[in-house]
Amino acid sequence: MASTHNAPLSLDKPLPGFIPGDLAWHLGMILRGHQTLFAEAVAEMPCSVRGYQMLSTVVHHEPANQQALSAHLGIDRTVLTYRIDDLVTAGLVERVPAPTDRRARKIVATEQGVDLLNQLEIRVAAAEQQLLAGLDSTESAQLAALVSKLSMDIHRAQPGANPCEAMDQLD
Repeated sequence: MASTHNAPLSLDKPLPGFIPGDLAWHLGMILRGHQTLFAEAVAEMPCSVRGYQMLSTVVHHEPANQQALSAHLGIDRTVLTYRIDDLVTAGLVERVPAPTDRRARKIVATEQGVDLLNQLEIRVAAAEQQLLAGLDSTESAQLAALVSKLSMDIHRAQPGANPCEAMDQLD
């Protein structure tokens, strides 16, 4: 007998175990829980969650310039400038000439910024573990793999999509 484990979903039937529309409610509840715990974990960060995301992107992805940082995070460049100003004032990042274009600026983390990011990453990891406390380690790993796979599939299909903008449009 052939396995149906990898069979594609039928496009004319509800998801197994869901009433049509339930997936949105479940994802919304997960997002709400994540937002609350994430914001608490990074409360001391200038610009809160967005500041954390900016600092994390600067450290882990090293965008070539401010425009690349803006594109990666889906933040309007004019808004990004003000948020970078806040991080510069806090001593967490600095603007340096971009190596490929001296007219452009690259945002780099200071030692203080890297230290704070390391501390906050521990708190964020603990918050994510708290969010997933109802799952065992195998289920957590499965969820992480599936969410990653699905989000990357969507990102490839809609490369300019901004997840923050999508959430704003839900209301």
